[in-house]
Amino acid sequence: MSRRIAVFTGNRAEYGLLFPILKSIKNHPELDLQLVVAGAHLDPNFGQSMSEILSDGFKVDAEAQIDLGSDEAIATPRAIATGILSISNILQELNPDIFVVYADRFEGFAAIIAASQMNIPVAHIEGGDITEGGALDDSVRHAMTKLAHIHFTTNQQASNRLLAMGEEDWRVHTAGFPAIDMILNGEVEDPQVLEKKYNLDQSRPVILFTQHSITTEYEEAEKQLGPSLRALEKLANEGIDVIVTFPNNDVGGFTITEYIERFFTNTPTNMMLHKSLGRYNYHGILALSKHPSWRVVCAGNSSSGIKETPIFGCPTVNIGSRQQGRLRGDNVIDANYDEGEIYQAIHKALFDESFREQCRNTENPYGGGEAGKTIAEALFTIPLDRKRLLRKKMTLKGEANDGWYQ
Repeated sequence: MSRRIAVFTGNRAEYGLLFPILKSIKNHPELDLQLVVAGAHLDPNFGQSMSEILSDGFKVDAEAQIDLGSDEAIATPRAIATGILSISNILQELNPDIFVVYADRFEGFAAIIAASQMNIPVAHIEGGDITEGGALDDSVRHAMTKLAHIHFTTNQQASNRLLAMGEEDWRVHTAGFPAIDMILNGEVEDPQVLEKKYNLDQSRPVILFTQHSITTEYEEAEKQLGPSLRALEKLANEGIDVIVTFPNNDVGGFTITEYIERFFTNTPTNMMLHKSLGRYNYHGILALSKHPSWRVVCAGNSSSGIKETPIFGCPTVNIGSRQQGRLRGDNVIDANYDEGEIYQAIHKALFDESFREQCRNTENPYGGGEAGKTIAEALFTIPLDRKRLLRKKMTLKGEANDGWYQ
């Protein structure tokens, strides 16, 4: 009998990372994929990326309504509460053998709470990572780790942190970063298609920009975004193509989208706005960096600028604190919320040949491109002993020996 593997996805970026895993589960002869879709996938204000899921050939087994609704702090706990209710009803009906949840967002937090309290074994992907820049990601991610029963990390450092948190070693699997699977398989849009679709030209450099809110500083979202947009407008006036995408639907996200829409009321020359590019186009633009005739830089504060750009050798300008502490390659320039600093950092990333050579040679710290198959095979081979899976043990003894010790 096939194992029923339910997978939860709540936003476009997460789905792009889950794609190789979904594909590997779907193609595995002994696994039955159950796909639960929620959050921003169903929201037209954030690109309504459900269409991308369907066009990829996946069957959606259930839709969970998790609406953030506003930019007030109370919106997130309310969304988590409604998410728990919606997802628990879905899990009651699907009755999966294992429930797979990705990363550190509030939608996934709701999903993992629902499943763990229903005695459904949870596999958590990307635990053990660090982002210390003011978002709630670390707190939520580590809480999800303690609620989960199986762990798939993107790097060895992350695995070590889970072990240091007292997780049993048999639960922890260093799988690598799933996005690398797609990139190494060449699953990116063709340059000629991108040129036509976005009116790009090799003679003009390209900036790919996304800036999310910082959830602990959401009241400052507009103030933090302003310097970036002004710097981008200055660069666009110098003949550089700028592609701006919408943020995630975190608290503060509505403020950012409204600010961007006002900014684009009088569309600046060489600047274009897209709610969502989709992973093929997004990775395709980053992949242009591999061609000597193209100059591309990823800018903003998205984790993709840190985790997905090294494999392309693409320069990144990381703005603000959101990705502070994130494991990274040597292709990143950090900039504060200052127009001049952002302008200079992007200019360096585009035209400083020494730095660009450094980017082309940077080491990718996120694995070798078999994460999807590794995770699918583990989901098949892990013994479905619910008592053993659900009864978590703390490996740290808490003994004192010349200070704190295991």
